[in-house]
Amino acid sequence: MIINKVLNNNVITIINENNEESVVMGRGIAFQKKKGDEIDQEKVDKIFVLKNKSINDKLIALVNDISVENLEIAEEVIKYAEKKLDTKLNENIYLTLTDHISFSINRYKSNLEMKNVMLWDIKRLHKAEFEVGLKALEIIKNRINIELPEDEAASIAMHILNGELSQDMPQIVDIINLINEILKIVKYHFNVDFDEESINYYRFITHLKFFAQRLVNGKYYEDNDNDLFEMIKNKYPKSYECTRKIEGFIKQKFNNELTKEEKLYLIVHTARVVKENY
Repeated sequence: MIINKVLNNNVITIINENNEESVVMGRGIAFQKKKGDEIDQEKVDKIFVLKNKSINDKLIALVNDISVENLEIAEEVIKYAEKKLDTKLNENIYLTLTDHISFSINRYKSNLEMKNVMLWDIKRLHKAEFEVGLKALEIIKNRINIELPEDEAASIAMHILNGELSQDMPQIVDIINLINEILKIVKYHFNVDFDEESINYYRFITHLKFFAQRLVNGKYYEDNDNDLFEMIKNKYPKSYECTRKIEGFIKQKFNNELTKEEKLYLIVHTARVVKENY
């Protein structure tokens, strides 16, 4: 491996066989080295190359300003998240989560504590992602002996959601708020408390997450099977009435009509979570 740029004693970039600039990390890998020098392969700990050139360039700029440890922490969290959630996160997460973790650690060292106003919503609506956030705090504690507050677990969970849904952070906030509003409509329509540990609640939240994403992005399911919609509407009349309330709320907030396909899925998931005719 030949050095393309020396970012610091522990981080360099190389040009790989695909003519892509890659970040290479290792303790002391660039000590007393310069561009064009060959590196000791035994000192290589990690090699990062992202397909998106813009993100890759930003990551290269970022690692010039942060510790190797913080990038390694972020990578460990991302790998854990992808395994736990059984999904491939958008590679932009390497940039955003690394930056956030570095910022949070620096803020802690400066005795600046910031509250996450969405802590309760994240804990309740996105439990799996919040558990990733808690694991991230554990990783940070084990690696650098810094104990960040629970609010940071929620902030990290929001970045994981960002990686799942490929949305900007303001849109993630919009999605969480929208899910909350729909849950309130269902809760008060049926006068029920949800069993938040049940599989049906988990399915409902998962559906609402992607339903809210489609609304925020102005995308909708197409109508396919009107006969099935009529059958489901008649089978779950209370959930249909609840879905009409949700539709009214969506109309008022987004000035859009829901397709029958969208309403069908809302009826089915609502009926399951409130156990109508189940």
